[in-house]
Amino acid sequence: MDPTWQFSHVGMITTEPKPGEVFIEATRVWITNFVDHPFHVEWLRFEPDSPVTGPVRNQPHVAYRVPQIEQAAGSLKVLLEPFEPLPGLRVAFFLTPDGAVVELMEYQSEDIFRQ
Repeated sequence: MDPTWQFSHVGMITTEPKPGEVFIEATRVWITNFVDHPFHVEWLRFEPDSPVTGPVRNQPHVAYRVPQIEQAAGSLKVLLEPFEPLPGLRVAFFLTPDGAVVELMEYQSEDIFRQ
């Protein structure tokens, strides 16, 4: 793994509402703020009509902050193309050769999760 990758969080799927969750319209998913979780867990609760399918919707993921998504992703298989879930944050989801889901995050601001 590239040394510029910084661990961010682990994403876990749930069907139960969690305190403090916010709605991400682009993927129709409710997420919690992993910065506020003592173990950096992000809970994801998908709406039935979410366009997200496959491993991103069904498996946990591990997320890393990277300087630039496209460069960091290399030859990883794209599951969700880069998009902006929150102002100043670009993310994309990928599948590793052994089947793990990885989220790469590109920050434009240090205060994204403290707004």
